[in-house]
Amino acid sequence: MLEDMFLGKIKMEIVVGKNLVESVVETIITEGRTGQIGDGKNFVIPVTDVIKVRTGERGAKAERIIGGLSEISSSKAEEWLSSTLL
Repeated sequence: MLEDMFLGKIKMEIVVGKNLVESVVETIITEGRTGQIGDGKNFVIPVTDVIKVRTGERGAKAERIIGGLSEISSSKAEEWLSSTLL
């Protein structure tokens, strides 16, 4: 059948600050690589702005998430990312 010819796909969108980009990319590659066809691709694109719809806040104010990963160290964020990719 035709559907047997295609591999299932998962799309992840992850937005991080510039200081975490390389670390996140390396973690995704290290944890996601199987050596098989279908391991995927990473696209790194700049985010020029963020706007919180509810409040209209822009930039750093809009990207702040109380209780989110931004409140923990980057090593803890990498640890969390690694555990979610397993």
